[in-house]
Amino acid sequence: MYPLKGEKSNTDLLKLLKKGNIRAFDAIYEKYSKRLYVFVFRYIKQKTDAEEIVQEVFLKIWESREKIDLYSSFDSFLFTIAYNNTISLLRKRVNEKKYLEHLKHKQQVSDNEGIIAEMHFKEIEKRVKSLLEQLTPRQKEIFYLSREEGLTHEEIAKKLNISANTVKNHLVATLAFLKSGISGNMLAIMLFVHLFL
Repeated sequence: MYPLKGEKSNTDLLKLLKKGNIRAFDAIYEKYSKRLYVFVFRYIKQKTDAEEIVQEVFLKIWESREKIDLYSSFDSFLFTIAYNNTISLLRKRVNEKKYLEHLKHKQQVSDNEGIIAEMHFKEIEKRVKSLLEQLTPRQKEIFYLSREEGLTHEEIAKKLNISANTVKNHLVATLAFLKSGISGNMLAIMLFVHLFL
C-alpha cells in the first residue's frame, strides 16, 4: 500500500489506484459515490438498489484498475458503467415482470438505442459543462447543490438563506436553459432527461 501525502489531483489518485493503492481508491469513492447514487436513483427510485449498483461500480473500478486510461475522462468512464448497470437492472425487472406497473408510465429504453457509448457521454457532458459556464453565479451554486450534492429544495434554501420557491424557480430556469442548449440532438436530450430531470 502506498500512503497518501497531502492533497492529490484526480490524475494523481488514478495513478496511485492503478498501482493498487487502497487509500487512493477510498478517496475516489468518497469523491464520487454520492454523485453516482443520485445519478442511479433518478432511474430506479429504489434506495437499496441504487446503493447496490454504486457498490458494483466501484468493485468493477477496483477489479479493472490497471486498465484505467489516464488520458480519458474518468467521469465518463465511471458514469457509463453506472448507466449500463442501471439499465441492466431495469431490463431484469421487466423480464421478471417486477415493477411493471411502475415502469409502464415511464419512457422505455429502446433496444435500438442500446447502451450509450462513452464517446456520446463525453460529448454531451462537454456540452452541458459549456452551458453551465453561462449561468449566473447564483444559478451555478443552486444547480451544484441540487445535482452534485443531492440536496433538496428546502435544504438548499436553508443553506443559502433564501426561500424554497426561489430555489425551485432558479432550477426550473436553469434546466430550461440547458435543455434548449442541446435541442436537436435526440440522444443528448434523452441523456439530459435522465441526468438532470
